[in-house]
Amino acid sequence: MDHDSGDRTLYIPRHVGRNIFPCHSLFSRLVRFAHASPPRLCVRDDNTGEEATHLQLLSDVLALRERVWNQLSTEVQAALDRNDEVYIAVLAAGGYEYTVAMLAVLALGAAVVPMTVALPAEEALYFAIKSRAATVLVSKGALRLGLALEKLIKERDAMSNFSCIPVASSTFTPLLHPSQLVTSSDLYLSDNAPGVVIFTSGTTGPPKGAVMRRGYTFEGALAVADHYRITQDDVLLHVLPVHHATGLGIMFFPFLISGALIEFKSSGFSPEWTWERWREGGITFFSGVPTIYMRMRRYFEQTLAKRSDVDQYIAGARKLRACLCGTSALPKPIADFWTEILGKKILLRYGATEIGAVYKVPYDDPESVPDGSVGILFAGCDVRLSEGDEGEVQVKNPEMFSKYLFDPEATAAAHTEDGYYRTGDIARREGEHYWIMGRASVDIIKSGGYKISALDIEREILSLPYVAEVMVVGVPDEEFGERVAGVVCLKDGRDMESPVVDLKIQRLRQDLRARLAGYKMPTILRVIEGELPKSGTGKVVKKVLGPQFFPEDYSTLAEVQVWSPKSEQKDRPKAKL
Repeated sequence: MDHDSGDRTLYIPRHVGRNIFPCHSLFSRLVRFAHASPPRLCVRDDNTGEEATHLQLLSDVLALRERVWNQLSTEVQAALDRNDEVYIAVLAAGGYEYTVAMLAVLALGAAVVPMTVALPAEEALYFAIKSRAATVLVSKGALRLGLALEKLIKERDAMSNFSCIPVASSTFTPLLHPSQLVTSSDLYLSDNAPGVVIFTSGTTGPPKGAVMRRGYTFEGALAVADHYRITQDDVLLHVLPVHHATGLGIMFFPFLISGALIEFKSSGFSPEWTWERWREGGITFFSGVPTIYMRMRRYFEQTLAKRSDVDQYIAGARKLRACLCGTSALPKPIADFWTEILGKKILLRYGATEIGAVYKVPYDDPESVPDGSVGILFAGCDVRLSEGDEGEVQVKNPEMFSKYLFDPEATAAAHTEDGYYRTGDIARREGEHYWIMGRASVDIIKSGGYKISALDIEREILSLPYVAEVMVVGVPDEEFGERVAGVVCLKDGRDMESPVVDLKIQRLRQDLRARLAGYKMPTILRVIEGELPKSGTGKVVKKVLGPQFFPEDYSTLAEVQVWSPKSEQKDRPKAKL
């Protein structure tokens, strides 16, 4: 053998062992954090009252990794040794067990598949089979679901080595000394290999597993951390799902690799609890979806605004260094409310599971971004609109997904001939700023020869003082192609001096006349009580709700109001001669 060629690792034994982390920037950085004196907290779990330092976290990660390795089949162990693709699922809500499990899988050299705990075992089975998961790591709260999943898999294949491994027994293990934490001197784990699998929402068919490269866990996270200036002194209140893109790529990994403290609160969002936590102080970052900000606004207006200590809650909110919002557009009335409460703008962004965030409001200069804009192009991204200054958002960027899991046909079909990922979202550009007009499939209404943005109409309807929520969709029509239809939730009468309790479509159109062109006006209206139904990530899924609220025979339903020029003329008072 010619010892003058090739890396030195070709000639020596592998540098592996119980306390040795793989050579990767994620673990190198966490090991350095574990040497801090005094030790710093990195996770606070408000669900269990547990807190952990970096040293405790890494001690537990090594303990869990050892248990998992010993329960894997020899075939899976051999695949890991060869750096082959191996996928391991995690069933846990956001919290300490989740953090330990995620890092233990990555420390094995496997790709991690986080799954929501809010689903039946039969649905969990789909994700486990689709990802060919070797095993599943489960938190205490998901143990019953994990065992049911194991049973279903073994009913399908009695020879399967798949097992449900509880995380809890590997938490708060005896602390290692920082000097016992070692980073391997072997070759770096490839950042091109699979790191995290995020399943899409499945609104256009069965959920697809978007495979994010291992670089997503550090380099991708560092890009987010740099943009928002995240430091070791920051504290993030994490209330979002941890199996979706925002909870992982904007929150979990960026704050983890920055040495910040992540404070988890899962098991259902509570506006009351969140306001109280803000009032207590000690939080510097918060991230939500529009639904969360709407609910918190409603609680403030209905409850807090009437209290003598309301200023304490406003003061707590203003201690936040930044509030982030993504997933869908933040309506202007909601944005304006929060600008007044926080004393600063909520920082918007636009992205998707497969591409991360490609438009962002600058952290240092949010006031430079016009109302409704999702910001400017993020550093290093190659993004174009299909029709020049307007059209489908098409993307190439370094942190985008590598493939749809075991689905080469879908991966190829998701791209243009010259390699841009097709988001299916429509945007427009003015100067360097971008506005999202909506999904091509559900938010662009083609009516009477016009292309109409449902999001633009929603923003105007939401600015009416009596509207709490709205969804605008296109409903098939023989004459116009589609008609503009709206589902409206009215504000609680307690929030208003002159509440509207019986909204008619004529009143809605009259109130919108100065705001919208005639062809954009809703001609179909349905008023519902309470809130619009949401997905687990807080999204209004129009593909599902549109046909549900406006079925083919919608015109025969008493709950649906249909406008026509004749009805408006009939209702209009006659002019005096």
